[in-house]
Amino acid sequence: MKPSSSLLLIDFLKVFAAVLIIAHHLSNYGQIAQDAMLVLPNTMSFLFEYGRYAVQIFLVLAGYLAAQSLSRFATIAFSSKTLLRVVINRYLRLVAPFIAALILTMACAWLARFWVADEFVGETETLGQFVAHLFFIQGILGLESISAGAWYVAIDWQLYSVLAILLISFSAYQVVIWILAIVAVASLLFFNRSSAYEAYFIYFIGSYSLGVLAYLAKNYPDLRVARLAKFALMAIGVLIALSSFQEVWLRNYLAWFVALILLIWGNTPYPVINSAKQSLRAKLLKGMQWGSQRSYCAFLIHFAFILLANTIYIALGWHAYESGSIAIALMIGVLICSTVAANYLYRWIELPAMRLKI
Repeated sequence: MKPSSSLLLIDFLKVFAAVLIIAHHLSNYGQIAQDAMLVLPNTMSFLFEYGRYAVQIFLVLAGYLAAQSLSRFATIAFSSKTLLRVVINRYLRLVAPFIAALILTMACAWLARFWVADEFVGETETLGQFVAHLFFIQGILGLESISAGAWYVAIDWQLYSVLAILLISFSAYQVVIWILAIVAVASLLFFNRSSAYEAYFIYFIGSYSLGVLAYLAKNYPDLRVARLAKFALMAIGVLIALSSFQEVWLRNYLAWFVALILLIWGNTPYPVINSAKQSLRAKLLKGMQWGSQRSYCAFLIHFAFILLANTIYIALGWHAYESGSIAIALMIGVLICSTVAANYLYRWIELPAMRLKI
């Protein structure tokens, strides 16, 4: 088996990060999270504390793949129409499955409010709040997020738009690399340490830029650009290490490590499997590729099922038993339902939405 357009490491990281962030949210929200802690205290505590670092994997991967997509404009003369078209097409690519997931989440939240008296369910959504989500500005306006992953979609579009401006506007990528390196260091060592910037790209562009630099260092055909990108990536790693004398930030180390393994193994293809004895391995690899394609949809939709699981747990009175086993069974159900729903969201919404281009 050798998928023609898939890469092994990238698909693995996408699936791993998606599962980890779902598990992190399961450990955070509702009565099932509290009762599961009774049975698996160490595991749940670990997911609660460290599962959020999956965001760093998403950010570095997003930067790597965005550079792959946008670097094709390096030899094309600058055009404001081209830039606008690229930014709008990215919005269209993100927004269709996002809207569908928001509607399902709002329906589950409406149902949950009958039984679940918990802050994570949130207040009844307003029209203005929903419209703000449609334009990815809910965080900038200081509005409550409808879904746990809504903020990331907004930030992804901001980051992609900024990178598009740089890679399409500048034909000399040496300039882009210097800009990215300076902004990345400022983000990692200053902006990323203040919650005041969480609604803006500057908070996250450090990790994102590491992915961009990893791609340029590995794949850009101009060796001068590739060498400069590699130098910038290594220099940022040194600065991250030096900054640890003041304070250790594990997420910076993780982002740099993910960028490094992408630099080394980012182009690793799927292995060719011909032997019938290796059919199980082939199925696992095929499953990973399948999951990678649906990882964005799973990320979008899983919060709706967390709401639903907590509603079932309380509405049926199971919470009275404080049963960690039931809570964990519901968590497994959330993972299964999120996977199934992500498949349909991908096939019915995301794939057709890919044709929405200008």
